[in-house]
Amino acid sequence: MSIREISQKIKGNLGRAGDRVFSLTDWVKKNEQDLWLALVLVLVAGVFFGLGRLTQISLNHEPIKITQPAQVGEALKFDTAKALTSPKSTATEAGGSQVSSQGKYVASKSGTKYHLPSCSGAKRIKEENKIWFQTADEARSAGYTPAANCPGL
Repeated sequence: MSIREISQKIKGNLGRAGDRVFSLTDWVKKNEQDLWLALVLVLVAGVFFGLGRLTQISLNHEPIKITQPAQVGEALKFDTAKALTSPKSTATEAGGSQVSSQGKYVASKSGTKYHLPSCSGAKRIKEENKIWFQTADEARSAGYTPAANCPGL
């Protein structure tokens, strides 16, 4: 069967009613109500899908909490990258260093160095292996020495 025969067969099945050949505009006019209904259904489905996605996105974000209001004339400073990556158990002191709710310094049970919670070495310690100290003297008296790659120690 050739392409010409196939196209004539398709045109014959879709477009003929007696001797009259229907055009696409005739078919649209004949089925206008069905087309509007289909269009409305697609739009409504799209709107509800979008609302569902928007709801899911907004549920995953934690609200921003202001713990200390800024003084009059003081500029607000907020580091979004640090806020998104810092653990929930840390807060910032007036001096700018991070303080955990468990202590100022952290060490590993099996290690020999102590770190600030913001140091890369401290972030690699598993939670179950962390030991917390309030002061550097406490860490030193327990046998730990300051980590060389941790600035501020």
